[in-house]
Amino acid sequence: MLINHQNLPAHVQIFPLSEGSFTIDKTKIFVPFNTQTDQLQQRPIGSLLVEVQPFVIVTPTDVILIDTGLGFGYEGTLQIHHNLQQIGIDPASVTKVLMSHLHKDHAGAVGKMDKLGNYHLAFSNAVYYVQKKEFAYANEVGFPSYMVEELGVLENHPQVVWLDGDGVIDGWIQYEITGGHSPFHQVFWLHVANQILFFGGDDAPQLQQMKSKFVAKYDFDGKKCMELRQEWWKKGNDLDWTFLFYHDIAAPIYPLV
Repeated sequence: MLINHQNLPAHVQIFPLSEGSFTIDKTKIFVPFNTQTDQLQQRPIGSLLVEVQPFVIVTPTDVILIDTGLGFGYEGTLQIHHNLQQIGIDPASVTKVLMSHLHKDHAGAVGKMDKLGNYHLAFSNAVYYVQKKEFAYANEVGFPSYMVEELGVLENHPQVVWLDGDGVIDGWIQYEITGGHSPFHQVFWLHVANQILFFGGDDAPQLQQMKSKFVAKYDFDGKKCMELRQEWWKKGNDLDWTFLFYHDIAAPIYPLV
């Protein structure tokens, strides 16, 4: 699905790369969910219904991937590679990979395994931008939230830029550590053609959460997430941001045309 916001120029394109709908409970296992036939009440108590969808943004100078999905396979290739190919984008053309954090549903396809069992970057020509303290934390906490073995491909790799705190990439991609969903979670503002695209990762995963004072027990600091969402929602609507929601089934991008 291609979405052009009414205020974005035609040469800037946003593609949600849906990997499907899932429920997840305290086991942290993502179980596929058919929204047409499955019933949430039949899943374990406390199960959350979520979409998993990285985003690719195409500009005149870059092909930017934000988070890398679950890393599931599809007919012998990575699902995220298949999804990109379906919209005419060669995975090798991705120039930047922005990682909000390294939980397995956001970082499952940072790398891919070859036939000998060795991991390589899944986007061979891209520069990856990762908070170095998030990587250290992932290695400390480990499974089931983080797939440490797969994340190991990032360590000491020349195509990984290790971020330390807040900053700006190439003068137009702003990033900020929030410490909301996870201790070193970061969010992004992409300043494109006088417009702002905002990706809040799991601090701001769904449209409905922006409109209420929802505090999630699964967040590292749920109260902070709630307060940040309120702040971003007000500012974003005042300044006409385009919001990108990683876990929203109905509204991956807001506002829609």
